[in-house]
Formats: sequence, structure tokens, C-alpha cells
Amino acid sequence: MTNSVAIAEGLFTWPSDNPALLGSRCQQCGIAEFPSKLSCPACGSEDVAVEELPRRGKLWSWTIQSFMPKRPYHTDETMETFKPFGVGYVELPGAVCVESRLLESTAEELKIGMEMELVIDTLRHDEDGNEVVSFSFKAV
Repeated sequence: MTNSVAIAEGLFTWPSDNPALLGSRCQQCGIAEFPSKLSCPACGSEDVAVEELPRRGKLWSWTIQSFMPKRPYHTDETMETFKPFGVGYVELPGAVCVESRLLESTAEELKIGMEMELVIDTLRHDEDGNEVVSFSFKAV
């Protein structure tokens, strides 16, 4: 049986039937950050709380990445099997803009302002055969 492991601890709730990104919000000035931080970049306060971020947002900006990503964001693809993919900023309401891999991979599929939803999917397999999962966004 294959196990699923998160690409990094503390980025999103996992395992979960309804996963969410984990950000931090300053209790003094209200600024949200992703990934979560120990202190506020705006006011310097260490009074921050981890919170689940909204699962849906709007595509703020995007591009198509036509080269293989480096560690730790590499996949199981090889130079021969690599396919370009979308990368974008998704604006989460009341929170932050999150940079993310997008499941859509062509300019025809992506439009600024389109609604996007968080998904957790397999990025690659590790040396023990575990599925390494990460977050992405897909069009709704």
C-alpha cells in the first residue's frame, strides 16, 4: 500500500477530506501570510495565529512554466516526458495571494479573474515509494 506524505509540514491540513492551506494572521494588525510565519512582516508582532485559508479564490496572474522545476518541487517526469504547466497567483478572499502550480496548462484554459479551487495531488514519489503530495489550484 502506498502512503501519502505532504511535501512539507505545516503548509496544508493533511491527511484531510477537506484540505486547506495553513496561513498565519497577525492578531495586532490583521495581516495574513502564507506560508505561516512566527511574526508579522508588517508590524513585527509575534502575536500571530495559524488559520485555515479559504479553499477558493480568483486567479490574479499566471504564466506557463516550460522548464522542469528544481527540488523540492520536481516531479517524476524526465526531460523526455516533461509537459509545461501553469503557475499563478490565486487571491484568497480576506487572506493573501498564494503562488501555486495550476492544473490548467495552456493559455486557452487560463483567464485572470477566473475562480479557482484548492486541490491536493501527487507531485512525485519518494525513494520509499510514498506519494509526495502538494497543493495546486484548478479552475472551478
